[in-house]
Amino acid sequence: MRRGIVALTALTLVAGCTADTSRRDQPDRTPTVLRLVAFDSCPNALADLRAAARSSVGPWGLPGGPVPQVASAERGGARTGAGPAAAAPPQQPHSATNNHEAAADEPDVVKTDGKRIVTLTGGVLRVVDPVRRAPTGRLDLERAARDGNWVTGRLLLHGDRALVLAHLPGAPDVLPAPGTDRRAVPHPLAAGRTGVLLVDLTGTPKVVGEYRVDGELVDARKVGETARVVVRSRPRIAFPQPSGDATDAERIAANQAAVDQAPLEDWLPRYEWTDSDGRHTGQLPCDRLSRPTGHTGTALLNLLSFDLGGGRLGDGDPVGVTAEGETVYATAASLYVADHRGGRAVTTRRLGSGAVAGPVTGLHRFDLTAPGRPRYVASGSVPGHLLNQYALSEWEGHLRVATTTDPEGRVRGATSSSAVYVLRTDGDELRQVGMVDGLGRGERIFSVRYLGTTGYVVTFRETDPLYTLDLRDPTAPKVTGELKITGYSGHLQPVGEGRLLGVGQEANGQGVRQGLLVSLFDVADPAKPTRIAHHHRPGTYSPAEHDPHALLYWPGSGLVVLPVSGRRHVGQEALVLRTDGSRLTEVGRIAHPGDDHRAGITRSLIVGDTLWTLSDVGLQATDPTNLAERNWIPAT
Repeated sequence: MRRGIVALTALTLVAGCTADTSRRDQPDRTPTVLRLVAFDSCPNALADLRAAARSSVGPWGLPGGPVPQVASAERGGARTGAGPAAAAPPQQPHSATNNHEAAADEPDVVKTDGKRIVTLTGGVLRVVDPVRRAPTGRLDLERAARDGNWVTGRLLLHGDRALVLAHLPGAPDVLPAPGTDRRAVPHPLAAGRTGVLLVDLTGTPKVVGEYRVDGELVDARKVGETARVVVRSRPRIAFPQPSGDATDAERIAANQAAVDQAPLEDWLPRYEWTDSDGRHTGQLPCDRLSRPTGHTGTALLNLLSFDLGGGRLGDGDPVGVTAEGETVYATAASLYVADHRGGRAVTTRRLGSGAVAGPVTGLHRFDLTAPGRPRYVASGSVPGHLLNQYALSEWEGHLRVATTTDPEGRVRGATSSSAVYVLRTDGDELRQVGMVDGLGRGERIFSVRYLGTTGYVVTFRETDPLYTLDLRDPTAPKVTGELKITGYSGHLQPVGEGRLLGVGQEANGQGVRQGLLVSLFDVADPAKPTRIAHHHRPGTYSPAEHDPHALLYWPGSGLVVLPVSGRRHVGQEALVLRTDGSRLTEVGRIAHPGDDHRAGITRSLIVGDTLWTLSDVGLQATDPTNLAERNWIPAT
């Protein structure tokens, strides 16, 4: 194993701030050094992992787990028929998943390549011919896969193959508690698994490869022919069942004893895969395991790579990092995993200087330019909490990161604010080179969007400041404009040159939310962002505010489609709007048949001259000009 301990280099805070960060009531923004280093040996890895778990374990096990318990022993019918499968039709102009980066495809419940539409609802994969507007294939994953729960799965599409991903709760391993003859369950998150299915879509869909690995699915990206899958696992430590009269100190001591006896294998995720050659098993090798400098987490991130052009899954070529990880962001060249150490509910403390120490976001960068497993490049950290992957953006060798300090207002006497940091890869370190802070004092970030050298940040508490940022000089980012309106935008979508669409909530002057608000912003002049049109629907909400995959924007016609739910109807309708660059008009609404939540529309897409909407009860083809129904394909 290579020796990876590297000398630490101090980071320097760079000028370019918009506010004085020396105030004693403000969170400390001094960046910390964070890099990944390999363990010197497998015994060294075990010692560090045990120490981390020992210091974190409580009377009821590792953080996040419930009290350990003794394991027990125990619209109507179709309007058109399906018809026989036909040869693949020619590709048509079509929309894509509303991804953050065009070159890094994100898994979703529906995909199209213009020749076919592939959906995944209720654990069933369906294939539809968009020309004939008829189903051509169906695969019940609950029956086709060896085991597992595929109801909440997502998929990626590559040629005639679909890669299906799902978190499989599964039954936990039941192991003897160390030092006893009783049987106890390990940490509950360790019991979950991630399932991967490779499905051949030629003719009748069929599973041609299965993969299972310990841990829960964090996210995935497809760049070129390779799918990168990020999984987070917990150690499979069997904690003893506590007696009813044991004190917390006694329970902690017993749990620490269990940690001290756990072998290295209890931390390393196991995997198995099945293909035409049979069933194979393996476990993450300890020489592919790294940790951030100065920190060994109790969780482990596992980065898997699957070559979809090869027609088989293989062992996933795993790489491990002993860290938490909640957010994945990728471009064509890089994959970043954000480690929210402390998270939004972090317990903050005051430093000796009087400054406040709050949450810290760790960032790990991997190079995706070569086939096979991703190559670790660098790590770094920034103060504050990361909202989602849209708070990250790689541009011309720099990473822009937007965070909020104390987003939940948990520190008395401190005022939350937001900042955008600019990091550059310097050896194996993501080094801060610029920062602009003081955004939205007393508020938190609700949405971020970067378009080239310009950034947009929305903060909110009672009003919605939309900030425009000049990021042309990475060492001196600056605020160039600010727009204050009521309400907020939870997602910002580019809809043409100099235009942004915001999806969020209207609010009164006291910040009380008052229903769906779709705003059209003119941002052609970064110094003077303005709202030129809006659409308000009182008492409603759109999931597109938090899930951009639910939003469709079709540039050819200016069509905007998003699901909307409210008090007056059970399911989600699809609200269809149209923008011509200066106006935002309602075309109408689409509803699927049914009187329960399954009829709620979740996705929409364009193939050729047809608008398709998806719900758990079926797929509807609609004329996008007048919303006349063209066909209905029930989810049978």
